[in-house]
Amino acid sequence: MILFALDETLRVPNSDLGGDVVEMAAEEKMSVYRASRSIKRLENSLYNALRSIYEDATFVAEIAGLWRDLPLVANLRCGLWYSPRFEATCYFKSTDGHTNNLSFSTSRLNLHLAQLAGQKGGCIIVDSTRKGKRFPDSMSKTISIWACVLNRAIKNHLQRMSDTMQQGIELDSNISCNGSMDGGFRPAEWDCTLHLPTWVPNTEKAIIETHLEDWTRLLEDCHADISSLASNLGKPLRPLWISQRTLIWLNEVPEHDSWDFIPLILVSASGMSQLRTTSGFSWHYIPGAGDDEESWARGLSPDMFWKHSFELIDAGPDLCNRLVAEIVEKERVYHAHRGEYSPQVPVRSGKVLASNLTISSEESYVASQSMKSKFPIKSMGSTSCCNEQSLFWLGQTNIAVCATPHDSDASTDIDCVLNCDSSSKPLCFQSVNSYLHLPIMTSKVDRFSLIRNLSSAIDFAKTHLSIGRKLIVCCHNGECKYCPNFY
Repeated sequence: MILFALDETLRVPNSDLGGDVVEMAAEEKMSVYRASRSIKRLENSLYNALRSIYEDATFVAEIAGLWRDLPLVANLRCGLWYSPRFEATCYFKSTDGHTNNLSFSTSRLNLHLAQLAGQKGGCIIVDSTRKGKRFPDSMSKTISIWACVLNRAIKNHLQRMSDTMQQGIELDSNISCNGSMDGGFRPAEWDCTLHLPTWVPNTEKAIIETHLEDWTRLLEDCHADISSLASNLGKPLRPLWISQRTLIWLNEVPEHDSWDFIPLILVSASGMSQLRTTSGFSWHYIPGAGDDEESWARGLSPDMFWKHSFELIDAGPDLCNRLVAEIVEKERVYHAHRGEYSPQVPVRSGKVLASNLTISSEESYVASQSMKSKFPIKSMGSTSCCNEQSLFWLGQTNIAVCATPHDSDASTDIDCVLNCDSSSKPLCFQSVNSYLHLPIMTSKVDRFSLIRNLSSAIDFAKTHLSIGRKLIVCCHNGECKYCPNFY
């Protein structure tokens, strides 16, 4: 009878008891959600990420030691964390290898990598991925497509040279009289097969093969220097895959020049997720910890990490956050005194920190003190704009960057504003010509958004900078994406 009465009560829409039960269920559900998020944050702590990278780097060093003559190459940006010494970098995106989004990018040709592999007889490319996969799609498919398209373009070039020779026209010195390259490959013998790992299904391989001809034509039409590439590569390119679960017999490791192709050895640094223990404390391994560094590194770069790697690893989970804050601030001060662009790392408010459990009070103090520091340097001076919005000046230019102001009143030090925030409301300016709003989306949302708006941004900046006006460029976070290593 009591159960029946309770059931009837819950069925009444306006019943106070029914509302309380529903509210309690919602609170219980939210508490479980908060608990799971808290556990995930603890597992993905800064120390766990750095320690995982350090462990994976040991595996990368072991593989590099098997072929000491081959250069070690980092696939940006994740791969750059897994060794203190890289001879070069490359940029292959996993999105170009995603199912239903397969493509060959002419904006990321990576021809320098092919040239380096041809000169050294191969190369070792390092990357990693999050748990669930042994290899990122950049290694499973993107690089495989890239190597195949380059091989097809080179074969077409050799075939044209062979046809020209048969017509009696003088050939380049690197082509012999029988139409082959110095390495002994005739055009018909040049391997243009699409080589994919065994876990890629045949159906997807068939789909990729239907696009190869169009992608090869796309490469040839973009006026890439296929001729110098063909003269530099004595053999076709071919990828090989190595992960922490790959079995390698150390007494049977072949020499890289014994193969009839130039090896692109793709090393995935990721291991298996598990709890690991050292003397004094335990830590949780994070596969692919170097990925998405903006979400966890707190301003720490791969160079800074390897410069202080022993200190950071020995510090343990309790002191790691504070030590990283000190390292990042010292590096910022170093560059600031030399007039270089060195943005301050933002610190979350105390309320957020208290509920986060991942940032210590000591680290909060160090970082807060870092944010208060100012330097009397013209090129790096910071001024206030819109609710103490910080501006960071680029060298000796009249250009500053900052996060999008929430207030419509602009600083008196600023003459014009270029707003690139896709979600903010337009700001009010006295002169319409002094403000331009270009809602530029991130590359993950719309990779052509920047290209479409770039000419308008350049024209706006050129118009105002040419007459000595001060320009502020703002977006949702005010982060400068300029990286000297890319140029």
